Amino acid sequence: MDKNMATPPSQLGRARGVPAVKPKDMKGTLIRLWQLTKGHRKGLNWVLLLSALASGSAILSPYFIGKVVNCIDQGNPSFRLMMILMTLYLGDWLIRFLQQFLMAGIGQRMILHIRTSLFVHMEKLPLSFFDTRQHGELMSRLTNDVDNISVTISDSLTQLMMYGFTIIGIFCVMVYMSPMLTVVALFSVLLIFCLTRAVTKRTRVLFRQQQEILGKLNGQVEESISGISMVKAFGQEQEMVEKFIENNDAFCQVAARAQIASGYLMPMMNVINNLTYVLIAIVSGVMALKGKLTVGEISSFLLYSRQFSRPFVDIANIYNNFQTAVAGAERILEILDEACEPEDIDGARSTDGVCGNVSFQDVTFGYRPDRPILQHIDLEIPAGTRVAVVGPTGSGKTTLIHLLTRFYDVQEGAILLDGYDLRDYRLGDLRQTFSVVLQDTALFGISVRQNISYGHEEIGMEEIEAAAKAAGVDDFIRRLPRGYETVLWQGGGELSQGERQLLTIARAVLNQAPIMILDEATSSVDTVTEQNIRQALLTMTEGRTSFLIAHRLSTIRDSDLILLIRDGRIAEQGTHQQLMELKGEYAQMYLTQMGQI
Repeated sequence: MDKNMATPPSQLGRARGVPAVKPKDMKGTLIRLWQLTKGHRKGLNWVLLLSALASGSAILSPYFIGKVVNCIDQGNPSFRLMMILMTLYLGDWLIRFLQQFLMAGIGQRMILHIRTSLFVHMEKLPLSFFDTRQHGELMSRLTNDVDNISVTISDSLTQLMMYGFTIIGIFCVMVYMSPMLTVVALFSVLLIFCLTRAVTKRTRVLFRQQQEILGKLNGQVEESISGISMVKAFGQEQEMVEKFIENNDAFCQVAARAQIASGYLMPMMNVINNLTYVLIAIVSGVMALKGKLTVGEISSFLLYSRQFSRPFVDIANIYNNFQTAVAGAERILEILDEACEPEDIDGARSTDGVCGNVSFQDVTFGYRPDRPILQHIDLEIPAGTRVAVVGPTGSGKTTLIHLLTRFYDVQEGAILLDGYDLRDYRLGDLRQTFSVVLQDTALFGISVRQNISYGHEEIGMEEIEAAAKAAGVDDFIRRLPRGYETVLWQGGGELSQGERQLLTIARAVLNQAPIMILDEATSSVDTVTEQNIRQALLTMTEGRTSFLIAHRLSTIRDSDLILLIRDGRIAEQGTHQQLMELKGEYAQMYLTQMGQI
């Protein structure tokens, strides 16, 4: 087989017979992908030209080999033809090098644009998008799906173009040399096509089973590692190992059957090619005896027959990769088609000088329109008011905060800030008016100092330390290996939940926004730390509008207003003393927590 037709390593990544993930609309997706990469395909025409030239080597080299054989047969070796053949191969090497060099740059520029566009768009999507999708699945789209497109663009696309030119060119030459031998060669291609289809049909089921078992195996490994403390605490190590061995054995058996079944393809293809080779040799030999072909032409045709059948198998493999890449592109375009957060209205207001007067006017909202979480909420909160929100789990406390920060927009009614609807403000400015400590802590793989000053990198070290002291976390930070410059790995996974929460409180203190929101800010700290944080909260919320969501009612006794939310409505409201005198649900909750009931 001619070296020009050798299968590149990139095409061997997917085992033969492995079913591709089929796209729903290949044509439409390809058109969208082509439009998406507009302006980033500079040089693709040169790659197309080089592909045509590279296929020219596969077409011309057997022809000149035949000429050389004829010269040798006639006892007159032609060094000129040999030099032409050598130049042809050297030129083929140079062309392929330039082709890969150009395509690597073009492909990576296109992938850079796709990945950047996807990430930038995801940053603009509303919180509702992320609440309804698995984060791991979104990460897979940003990594695996984009990588599949990258491999297809950088490798498969160039090979596909070259194979297309090669098949057409060789077929034309073969028909010109001998229509009869061409029919014999086409018969082998038909057999290979039928064989590939039959083997793929068999292996598709096996490889699908393999992927299903692999998914279970990966899921078990992920659960075992993330929940290793619980596994050890309940003494389930042996059970986990046995379950892993069971799944691993099942995967091994199915994978072996799949690989064996797909392994039939290449040997049987070689048998068909060899039989075709012999058949062409016999027929061409008979034709040579009749004076219809020369020895050199027979040599050329045998080489052409080898090169003609090989691309069809490789194209089938490339097409599998191509389908998977297009399916990945569909998943990427699905995210790009998601609507971003609402655009600012024309003439949107700035939040400069905002005092923090908040008004809820007949607000109704539900994550699903047919299932409202909050119903007809009316509130007037003057600037500087310290508001505490309590209630049973699922009553709508956090939803109230999501609406205030415009993570979601109200479905009915309106929320006013200093007399203007939240939707009248520029969204970016609006978010800057809140210092937020959510129940789920969010730290990043940067230093402690950078985590505290997140969003305010220009702030000096003295202010950062003051915020840390106010949150009661300065002593803990100074005990870290590098103090404030200690880099947190795995989003602060090496810290306790309470330590992570204290750092986010320090971040909120540093922000100095007119409105402060603390959602279960003390849920993961001990009672002593809780008392310290309580004092810090009194200091940091002084003169600022603040919303505190808490299950520990001892932390909110000093609030100016306490709201008890039940079933999406305000059931009770007032100061701690007023609600205790009311002897309603709040009083019962408080006395229960204090151990007085």
